[in-house]
Amino acid sequence: GPTRKMPLTASAMDFFQLFVPDNVLKNMVVQTNMYAKKYQERFGSDDAWIDVTLTEMKAFLGYMISTSIHHCESVLSIWSSGFYSNKSIALIMTQSRFEKILKYFHIVAFRSSQTTHSLYKIQPFLDSLQNGFDSAFRPSQAQVLHEPLIDEDPVFIATCTERELRKRKKRKFSLWVRQCSSTGFICQIYVHLKEGSGADGLDALKNKPQLHSMVAKSLCQNASGKNYIIFTGPSITSLHLFEEFEKQGIYCCGLLSTRKSDCTGLPPSMLNNSETPQSRGQYRIRMKGNMSLICWYNKGHFRFLTNAYSPVQQGVIIKRKSGEIPCPLAVEAFAAHLSYICKYDDKYSKYFISHKPNKTWQQVFWFAISIAINNAYILYKMSEAYHVTRYSRAQFGERLVKELLGLEDTSPTH
Repeated sequence: GPTRKMPLTASAMDFFQLFVPDNVLKNMVVQTNMYAKKYQERFGSDDAWIDVTLTEMKAFLGYMISTSIHHCESVLSIWSSGFYSNKSIALIMTQSRFEKILKYFHIVAFRSSQTTHSLYKIQPFLDSLQNGFDSAFRPSQAQVLHEPLIDEDPVFIATCTERELRKRKKRKFSLWVRQCSSTGFICQIYVHLKEGSGADGLDALKNKPQLHSMVAKSLCQNASGKNYIIFTGPSITSLHLFEEFEKQGIYCCGLLSTRKSDCTGLPPSMLNNSETPQSRGQYRIRMKGNMSLICWYNKGHFRFLTNAYSPVQQGVIIKRKSGEIPCPLAVEAFAAHLSYICKYDDKYSKYFISHKPNKTWQQVFWFAISIAINNAYILYKMSEAYHVTRYSRAQFGERLVKELLGLEDTSPTH
């Protein structure tokens, strides 16, 4: 849960600033103004440009965040006269001023000579965000590694051509998270660029299990020695990775797939489906040290690799039609924690900022901001302030937008 007690009067902005404090926003102001100056020195002066202020930067973020609540084809729809216009917030800043800030917006204006990382323009922000996640929240023992569901804007999907849709879906990066499976709080973000010739680029990693193993190690680098139980999908699950994690005091439970997983070192007899017909709930077990390989049958064979649960401990899967189906405890735990993450995706994925810039670092930035707001809402729901106001996720987002735009007093209404 939260590491600090927030006051009853804490606003949406107070929770958001646990992750994106004023010093980070001030840095955006400085870097944006520096980039604007550098750009104009190179391409000619822009008489319409005036240095951005902290108040304007907050308003700029507010406009962008508003697209996560009222999904529209473009953030510029706010100033239009159409269906998606929003006159209540359009008066804070003119459209031309917003577009100028959007043109020059930067987090790192200059590339240092030592920088080789492709995400150098956003890495300081990601590091700051990670520090905020670490200091504001203490996760439960059970956590999940996965790629969060990022909803495409339904308005865009309905109106775009098939060619535009194909072009839209080709992101140049994948976003992975380590997530507390009790609360949905995202503890760590890892961004992997799909193109690149460096040691971490896809060119250097010819197969997906190797790539996903590297992603898992990066997400768990701060988890050593804390006795966490990490749940993984088929693409990450492998005997070698789980043994490596066990040496670091990290325990695992993963679904195994003969098609997607790295099955090196596992007994072939457990990977082949038995020819004799089996009844639902039957399972076979093979062990090596603390590691168990479980083959469980339920209208098909499901294989699990774990060193976090005893294979002889019994559990049940409850199905609406079939009732209780017996299974090892590891299978029950895996199903419970993964179903929570599916509920999280259903509830929160629709609140990702719908602005889709062309530049990869900006795409990553808006996804990271969206995750920060979802995390802020989770902390709000666990605080005493929630019992005073009880905002839904949409109401919390609207409140945050108004506070960023300076439209009303930040203290909650009773």
